[in-house]
Amino acid sequence: QVRLVESGGGLVQAGGSLRLSCTASGSRFSINSMAWYRQPPGKQRELVAASTSDGSTNYADSVRGRFTISRDNAKNTLYLQADSLKPEDTAVYYCNAQAVVYALSSKYDRNVEVWGPGTLVTVSS
Repeated sequence: QVRLVESGGGLVQAGGSLRLSCTASGSRFSINSMAWYRQPPGKQRELVAASTSDGSTNYADSVRGRFTISRDNAKNTLYLQADSLKPEDTAVYYCNAQAVVYALSSKYDRNVEVWGPGTLVTVSS
């Protein structure tokens, strides 16, 4: 199994910055793509930024130019540097990963999608 744990959320004033981290743990797995999603209060979950296995990235229009996604593959860790934060960035931020879990026999290898429990980011005006 693969487990994701986010950290780095908190309360910040508008214009400030936060760095979120997401670390994957488990045994016999590899990570393909990873992404950050967020769910503002009373709204649906939305994609913030994604990092694919080939190193490409993409961002939601609302955060492009302010947020930066990066990965440390050796540490199985995903980061989100969030700068120039706005009150509308307030949300629970979730880490998502598409991974392969390897069995003792390759015919039982599985593609899985994993979510972290989320970390709350609150931006005050």
